[in-house]
Amino acid sequence: MSDRDSYGLGRKELHELYRALRLTRTAEERLEILQKQGHVTGGLYRSLGQEAGAVGAAFALRRRDDGTGDFLAHTVRAAGALFLFGGDLEDFFRQYMAKGSGPTRGREANVHWFDFQKGFVGPVSPLGTMIEIMAGITLSFRLRGEERIGMVFYGDGASSTGAWHEGLNFAAVQRCPMILMVENNQWAFSTPTHKNTRVASFADKGPGYGIGADSVDGTDVLEVFDTVRRAATLVRSGEGTRMVELRYFRRLGHAQHDPQDYVDPALIAEWEKKDPLDQYRRRLINNEWATESELDAIDSEVFEACRVAAEKVIDEPKPHGPDAVDDVYTDVRVAYPWTRSEAPNPAAART
Repeated sequence: MSDRDSYGLGRKELHELYRALRLTRTAEERLEILQKQGHVTGGLYRSLGQEAGAVGAAFALRRRDDGTGDFLAHTVRAAGALFLFGGDLEDFFRQYMAKGSGPTRGREANVHWFDFQKGFVGPVSPLGTMIEIMAGITLSFRLRGEERIGMVFYGDGASSTGAWHEGLNFAAVQRCPMILMVENNQWAFSTPTHKNTRVASFADKGPGYGIGADSVDGTDVLEVFDTVRRAATLVRSGEGTRMVELRYFRRLGHAQHDPQDYVDPALIAEWEKKDPLDQYRRRLINNEWATESELDAIDSEVFEACRVAAEKVIDEPKPHGPDAVDDVYTDVRVAYPWTRSEAPNPAAART
């Protein structure tokens, strides 16, 4: 591959990729400031060093806001994909600050929210289960004969869970039009990848389930884009489920409260040299796909957008207590399931 290879992307699209990378980095940096000021509720999970994986992969899909596009199941470190699929920046801050005005009205944190029209569904906490959920979603695409596909992100640690294996096997057998994005950042909490699996590459696991798999440098946004675009073409044509491994490194702890003192600082410094944003910026300028002033303008625009959005959300109200039961209980009576002949009596169970 020549360094001048833009994979058929025009100047506008190349700039869109840069903006998506910069937005991910800047939004998370703003969140770190907000957390130190006491505004963030719960954990903060940075994707430093991994932004190109989520951005490049999501950019290769069909993104629409009318409920007819591809579907995405992101993770806490795939905020770049969420933004590309239409995740609102203010809603992003609302979620982390547990605001009553947020998509989940303060009931869930960070990126745990969905929008079926835009095509994204947030993660659930039991790791590996999103593969099962996306298998069901994409199976419906196949049964209805739609040319839609789904993408599900998961970490290397999640591949050691039972749900991951069950979901992958089901998807493979049913030829679900789905791409599994393995975020191989070399750590699962504080456990190194070599203690989770004996394979040298997660792509080696694909053939065991009868699916195709690729492995790509997750710090190169254009290489990720091209690899996923080719995978999407195969999946959309009827091949079934495929896997793509993103190789990179988690340069911060599992969350902001994790000091990451179990990692050799020299290793972190080595991966800093492969920063995806710095690499892509140099490539844009060296190949004359962008000028310094154009990229600086994008940087300034994104910084201001994040600042304004965060400051607006800070003053929005916290959830109103009684609202916690809204949309949870119903006054509509339904028939008892076949497993019960009558309504359960908790008092009788205690006697």
